[in-house]
Amino acid sequence: MAIEPEKLLYICCSDIAGQVRGKGFPARDLENRRRFGVGWTPTNTMINCLGRIPATPFGPHGDLFLVPMAEGEVRLDFGDGMPEEHWFIGEIRNLDGTDWDCCLRSFLRRTLDELEAETGLRVLASFEHEFYLDGAEERSGDSYALSSMRGIEAFSAEFVGALRANGLEPDTYLPEYGTQQYEITIDPAMGLEAADRAVKLREICRATAQRHGMRASFSPLVTRGVAGNGVHIHFSLQDREGRPVTWDPDGPGELSQAAGSFAAGILRHVRALCAITAPSVISYDRLRPHSWSAFWGNLGLRDREALLRICPYPHADDVDPAPRFNLEFRAADAAASPYLQLAVLIRAGLQGLREKLPTPPITEGDPEALGEAKRREMGIHDLPRSLDEALAALEEDETVSGWLGPVLLEAYLQHKRGEMGMLAGRDEAEICRIYAEAY
Repeated sequence: MAIEPEKLLYICCSDIAGQVRGKGFPARDLENRRRFGVGWTPTNTMINCLGRIPATPFGPHGDLFLVPMAEGEVRLDFGDGMPEEHWFIGEIRNLDGTDWDCCLRSFLRRTLDELEAETGLRVLASFEHEFYLDGAEERSGDSYALSSMRGIEAFSAEFVGALRANGLEPDTYLPEYGTQQYEITIDPAMGLEAADRAVKLREICRATAQRHGMRASFSPLVTRGVAGNGVHIHFSLQDREGRPVTWDPDGPGELSQAAGSFAAGILRHVRALCAITAPSVISYDRLRPHSWSAFWGNLGLRDREALLRICPYPHADDVDPAPRFNLEFRAADAAASPYLQLAVLIRAGLQGLREKLPTPPITEGDPEALGEAKRREMGIHDLPRSLDEALAALEEDETVSGWLGPVLLEAYLQHKRGEMGMLAGRDEAEICRIYAEAY
């Protein structure tokens, strides 16, 4: 009797390492798997980006379910006769169906629910990604150049087409400043969907690149001395009816009172937030002064070195600024799970709303030129200089660590310090190579 190949499906989660891991099963069993999914183990979340578990608070104990989310479905069928790739983003649940403490997607979902319940506000967001394409032609002087798009036309067309086929509306696609570096932006979506889209985009990009004999890496830094890859998180606020409420023409920097308080909450806790938004050993090699990435914890007007950038909009009589007006958080990269990144930014913003913090001072130049005393007066903090410093700031900030809760906080700190320990003593080039391969 001839063997008939069976199609497999996968249920996946985005974990502390920003990796997408999961389990597969025969596609014919999907309907039976929608409620309880597949079995999962707490210590799985402690697998770091090197594929190791240096430490775990869970040991070999405990059982969980990884349950597929209907809105998390991805299908990649390129119509060439090769097997279709088919998977679902899932949530990790306890055996009684409740959210597990370390499920990052449900942590974001609860955060969004809390924001709306307390303030009536919702978050519209988009993750702007930069990535390195190993297989594109390496030529100096090709920053933003049309020539950088030659030789990768087939990859680019299938990548953008695969995004659209999976409900992600491409906005821009371009060669970036770095050698073999590209940027992709997609249309915004409401909070949870925005993070789902970020997970989908990275995996769709990697899958498409592999089909073309290339490798796409979202590592924060692939080569020392060359521009790194950031993830810029754009966000704005809406009311329950979907009306934009971030813009106020009479507010400081044209920010509404709510948006100003939201921004102030982020800036107040920024040193602790960096441990989550920029969570790799090499993340801090990218966050350097005068490198077009964040270095100071400031709110800047159309400033691409500000931590929070007030983004521009077209000034024309027939353009309504309100739906276009947004803020951009720039101290983030793809070594993190987008669910956890967006969740802590919203938690910080909600804290600012609770405390009715005023809009922070808005800078229009280099904060370094202000001097230390003036920066202190304006509440502008410097960012951590290393992951170790960022993790210490996370532990010291009882507000931010309290959002995570004791279980997730302990797991997170063990996970990241274990990663640091495994990389200790390795030279910088080797560390960059390891991260480039991992992401």
